[in-house]
Amino acid sequence: MPRGRRNHSISSSYSRSRSRNRSRSRSPVFNKSRRHGYSVERSPSYYKNSYSFRYHLRKRDNKVLVREMTVDNYPMSNERLERSRMHERGTSAERRYKRSHRRSPTSRRRHRRHRSSRHRSSRHRSSYSRSSSSQSSSTARAPSIQDDEDGHLIYRHGDILQSRYKIQATLGEGTFGKVVKVKDMQTDEMMALKIIKNVEKYRDAARLEINVLEKLAEKDPTSKHLCVKMVHWFNYHGHICIGFEMLGLSVFDFLKDNNYQPYSMEHVRHIAYQLSYAVKFLHDNQLTHTDLKPENILLVDSEYELVYNGKKKRDIRKLKRSDVRLIDFGSATFDHEHHSTIVSTRHYRAPEVILELGWAQPCDVWSIGCIMFELYLGITLFQTHDNREHLAMMERILGTIPYRMARKTKTKYFYHGKLDWDEKSSAGRYVRDNCKPLHRYQQCEDEDHRQLFDLIARMLEYEPTERITLGEAMRHPFFDKIPEEQRLPARERSHSLSR
Repeated sequence: MPRGRRNHSISSSYSRSRSRNRSRSRSPVFNKSRRHGYSVERSPSYYKNSYSFRYHLRKRDNKVLVREMTVDNYPMSNERLERSRMHERGTSAERRYKRSHRRSPTSRRRHRRHRSSRHRSSRHRSSYSRSSSSQSSSTARAPSIQDDEDGHLIYRHGDILQSRYKIQATLGEGTFGKVVKVKDMQTDEMMALKIIKNVEKYRDAARLEINVLEKLAEKDPTSKHLCVKMVHWFNYHGHICIGFEMLGLSVFDFLKDNNYQPYSMEHVRHIAYQLSYAVKFLHDNQLTHTDLKPENILLVDSEYELVYNGKKKRDIRKLKRSDVRLIDFGSATFDHEHHSTIVSTRHYRAPEVILELGWAQPCDVWSIGCIMFELYLGITLFQTHDNREHLAMMERILGTIPYRMARKTKTKYFYHGKLDWDEKSSAGRYVRDNCKPLHRYQQCEDEDHRQLFDLIARMLEYEPTERITLGEAMRHPFFDKIPEEQRLPARERSHSLSR
C-alpha cells in the first residue's frame, strides 16, 4: 500500500484525539484536502506531532494498536469509521495486488509439490550428468520438433533428423525456410539440407520443386548440365526436407564478401557460359526457371587468392575456380503448365512480365543479361522496387519501349503510347542521375568489353521474339575465348521432360 494514504488515516485520527483531550468543550478547526481523491480532516495545531507519532508507530509496526486507538478508544461516526476502514483496506488496485500474492491452501500444497519435484529432478540431473559425463559427447541429443511463429523448424546444432542427418551449421534462410549443413551419418558425407516451413503453400512449392529435380535427374543423372543434384528428400513432422550436394557460396555472396569488387573478365565469361548452358538445357526440355539471379548460382568451390589491385590500392579476392551450379527450381514452370502473372525477382524481371503481356522462356534470357552486367560491374542494373520507375530506368538505359507493347498492355503506366513519367519529380531526377545509356557503362574499348556489351544488349531486347536465344548466345563471339578444357559438350534437343 502507498505510504501516503495509510499514514494520513493514522495522523488524522490521532490529531483528532489529541485535540479532543486538550479541550472537549471547543471544536478544533479542521481543514480538508482532496490530494488523494477523498477528504481527510487534519488538526492544524497537532500536524507536526501527528507525523512524528506516525513514524514511531511505523518503526514499531504496531498495526493493531493503531486500529484500537482509532476505533475503540475514540468512537467515530459511522461515516468516519467507514472512511477509516477504507483507508486501511487501500485502493482496489492495491487489494488486487494483495489477492494475487495470497496463496490458497491448495496453491500452497501445489507449490510445495512442484518445489520438491523440481529439487528431486535437479538432483537427478546433476547425478546423471556426473555419471554420464564420459558419454555425453557420443550421446545424440533429442531433436526439437517445434516450430516458431513463422513455421520454421526450431533446431539446435547437433540435432539429428531421421536418425541419419546431424545438423552442423545454418547456411542460409529465405521465405521458403532454411538451409543447413548436415552430416550424413551413414555415408560420412556433408550435404546441404533445405528445410521447408511447415506452411501449406511452401510445402506445395517444395513438392513441385522435387518433381522438377526428379525429372532433371532422370534426364541428367550425373548433373553434367550443371543443375544442382538432389540426393534425397523426406517429410519431417510437416517440414519437407530436400538434400543437395554440398556447394560453395553463391556468386552474389562472394561478390558481397569481396566488397562488391566485380569479377574478372575471364570469370564473367566462364560463369555466363555455364549459366547459359544450364538454362538452355531447361529450355530445350520445355522448362522455364523464372527466378534466375546471382543468389541462385552457386560456386562449386569458393576458395580464392588475394591479389593486389593497383587501382583500388588494396588486396581483392580472386576465385581459384569459377565452376558453378544452378539451384532453386521452386518456381520452374513447364510450357504446358499455368503461368502466373508475376515471376522473377524484381531487379531481373523482364518488361513483358511487368506489363503483364505473358511470358515464356525469353524472360530467362533477360535475367541472364542483367546478371552478366552485375558480374561485370558489381552493381545491379535496375536498382528499384517500383514498376513505373523500373520502366523509366529501362527507357533511360535501353531506349523507348516499343509502341506495340505500350498499346497492348492493360496496365496504366502509359498515356497515348508513352510512359507516364514525370522527369522533373524527385524520382525522375534520381533515374536521370543514376542511369545512363547501356554502352556508357562499358569500362574500356577492348574487344572483350565490346563483345560482352553487344551480347548483353541482345539479351535485353524489349520484344521477347527479337531477344537472342541461348543457343544463339552460346555461339556469340564473346564465348569464343572459352578455354578448351572449360568447353561443355553440345547436346540434342529433348522433349522427354514433363510433369
